[in-house]
Amino acid sequence: MNLTDCRFCSEVSKNNGEDPIGTAGTYEHWLILELKQPWSPMIWVDDPRVKSLVDLMKKLILWRGFNIRVLAIAPDPEYSITGYARLFYYRRPSRFFSEFNKQEFLVPESNLISLATALLKNNTKVLNNFEQYRQDTNHIRDILVCTHANVDVACGRFGYPIYKQLRSKYAAHSNGQLRVWRCSHFGGHQFAPTFIDLPQGHYWGHVEPEILDLIIHRTGSVSDLGRFYRGWSGLKPLEQIVEREIWIKEGWDWLKYAKSGRILEIKGRGIIKHLYPVLQSIPIQPLQILFERWAKNNITQAKIRIECKTSDQRIFKAYEAIVERQEPVISAAHSAQEIHLKPVQQYRVSHLTKING
Repeated sequence: MNLTDCRFCSEVSKNNGEDPIGTAGTYEHWLILELKQPWSPMIWVDDPRVKSLVDLMKKLILWRGFNIRVLAIAPDPEYSITGYARLFYYRRPSRFFSEFNKQEFLVPESNLISLATALLKNNTKVLNNFEQYRQDTNHIRDILVCTHANVDVACGRFGYPIYKQLRSKYAAHSNGQLRVWRCSHFGGHQFAPTFIDLPQGHYWGHVEPEILDLIIHRTGSVSDLGRFYRGWSGLKPLEQIVEREIWIKEGWDWLKYAKSGRILEIKGRGIIKHLYPVLQSIPIQPLQILFERWAKNNITQAKIRIECKTSDQRIFKAYEAIVERQEPVISAAHSAQEIHLKPVQQYRVSHLTKING
């Protein structure tokens, strides 16, 4: 295949062996709104339905260091109710955790933004008025599949068929334990089909129909899933690379553990070694994202520690590993009639060591 003739970035990425690990977004908060389509490519910039909410989030991000991901989900013939809209709000519960805390509401459409605003402001007085709309759904797992084709056509071409299969084969036969939604863009269309598994916050990419049984039922060999795993939203990119190796070693029980990660040492080009300890604490989310991307491309080696705790906050398991920079692969960030190829840095784990437990 002549990759410059490919229209879809995800075909280039997959055929050239781009590893998706370390590309999951790292967030403290998730706000997910049920919004009727169509969604513009810049839904959080030019959609009048969410303007006041976006203005508030900008202030929270810039002045309070609020770390949040906002997404839209499309109404569903089975899940949705005419005249009402669903809202999910997930929060990281603590430094060590295994899944995000979840709140869900089903409110009149006209009240959707008011509720979202109250949640972000933690306005207890206003939130009390919405208690009647709160849903008891902590037992339900939600999968969000990117099908936002007017951001990148790969998400429509490859995302929608996977959504249909998840929706009809798995959600429809889950006895109400699983829902599958079409959602707006969350980054990484070069990994289409790509989806997020909540409340745990795992990202998957380059998904193939044959692996869905493993992901949904959480059985079989985790090592068979390694090349499809983008990472866990509870960790930063380099930490995600180590977490995958530990998961493969530990198996599915790993998902039950409350865990946290940190970077102990780094080596890199230029002044990255001196800047990283300071800049990684930047409280402004957009700058933090840009810094992490820059840092990942300039770090040549990092020493990472991942720890697990029991419910009584006792560390019972810890791993340390070295993440090393590898030769880049050629990939594409966007789909186009004339695809633009670029090198993408790759990393691997070496010297994974179990410290205790």
